[in-house]
Amino acid sequence: MTPMALALPSPYYISHRCWNLSLSLPLTRILEREREMSTVAPNSEDRSQVDKENGAVDHTKELDAGTLFVLKSRGSWLHCGYHMTTAIVAPALLSIPYALGLLGWVGGVISLIAAGLITFYSYNLLSIVLEHYAQLGRRQLRFRDMAHDILGPGWGRYFVGPLQLGICYGAVIACTLLGGQSLKFIYLLSRPSGSMQLYHFVIIFGAMMLVLAQMPSFHSLRHINLVSIILILAYCACTTAAAIYIGNSKKAPPKNYSITGVGVNRIFGAINAISIIATTYGNGIIPEIQATLVPPVTGKMFKGLLLCYAIVISTYFSVGISGYWAFGDQVQQSVLQNFMVDGKPLVPKWFLLMTNVFTFLQVSAVVLVYLQPTNIVLENKFGNPKKDQFSIHNVVPRLISRSLTIVIATTLAAMLPFFGDIMALFGAFGCIPLDFILPMVFYNVTFKPSKKSLIFWGNTMIAIVSTALALVGAVASVRQIIIDAKTYRLFANV
Repeated sequence: MTPMALALPSPYYISHRCWNLSLSLPLTRILEREREMSTVAPNSEDRSQVDKENGAVDHTKELDAGTLFVLKSRGSWLHCGYHMTTAIVAPALLSIPYALGLLGWVGGVISLIAAGLITFYSYNLLSIVLEHYAQLGRRQLRFRDMAHDILGPGWGRYFVGPLQLGICYGAVIACTLLGGQSLKFIYLLSRPSGSMQLYHFVIIFGAMMLVLAQMPSFHSLRHINLVSIILILAYCACTTAAAIYIGNSKKAPPKNYSITGVGVNRIFGAINAISIIATTYGNGIIPEIQATLVPPVTGKMFKGLLLCYAIVISTYFSVGISGYWAFGDQVQQSVLQNFMVDGKPLVPKWFLLMTNVFTFLQVSAVVLVYLQPTNIVLENKFGNPKKDQFSIHNVVPRLISRSLTIVIATTLAAMLPFFGDIMALFGAFGCIPLDFILPMVFYNVTFKPSKKSLIFWGNTMIAIVSTALALVGAVASVRQIIIDAKTYRLFANV
């Protein structure tokens, strides 16, 4: 469904209105009345040059430094597809076989398909709402702008804005930890008796991100995110091939596909599995990605979504099904952990090393994507939109603020190697509302479909079920934190 194009009434429509109003009413008065009844976008001649290039939430105000410098609207639908794919398809997908193990074949595959369909539908709804407001001359560039315009100023400032910022910065910390773990794995493959600790590798990864974080805008990541897609396809192909190889070899463990756990443990295991699958499809920055498109934006986001989900389907299902088939209920939280037994690789060492290098490099691109909402806030706080983006007055604050952001994220990742448990709680409260609930609410409030229509009740049911899932998922995450708390130790070498 796409919003109706804004245009003057057709001759047939005018004549029809003439018959209902009065045959003697002058044609000019009819046209004037139709213009008053229609919503017509502001005249493009009245917009500033900056608005033409970037769009704006409120055309009576100038863009702040954050949206002006970070969210440059210069990209194509291909670039949009690159950004979405990197944001969604991350190394977290390597946990999908583990989720299938908690749900079984039927429940796992159904959940994987359902989450894919719902998120594709959800992101498309967001895109339609964004296109609608762009046609009205009020292009929204940030998630908080959508909430501000649709639900009210308080929703954008006090709920959606902080929620999105917290989730995205939490993803930066979690991916920094994952990058350090990948480096450690590579190190132990080369030196099994090495003495370096996990936090050493987290710091090394953070040092690399200090340089990459200085990329000036979201649009400037387009080439990095293209390489990211190649890396995604590479490590997913390697993972699938390795799982099939091990599953057909004599080294394969006995295949048992029964669901683990009994009673309450099985219930909470299923809830955790659904939360894992929902989070792997999570994004949370669709408006910011769509903001990188050069106007007009109509139809471009849908093409980007098709590119993104073609990669999602090919990677999620190949890794998930092959990993669960090969290892059954013995599959680990990351299927790569199953490729080694007692410190000995089940596939050639060079192959395992190559797979982890691909994973390590791709997670650095994920960090850059989820750093963008933080960059917008920092640029808005310290940047000057009246000066050139690369003037000394903007470059120095940008260098300092972004470097401090990476230093803080690296420090927290090194200190809290159990951050994944905490992030699961954030995901329940953040990813599900941003990706499963708010898009449905935004669409229903914006277009006001009939309460008797299928789309209204479909959106409402998705929002209600997702809310219940978020609450139950939060309880399950807190329970897991309590269970694992006895193993928590700062700077632990896990």
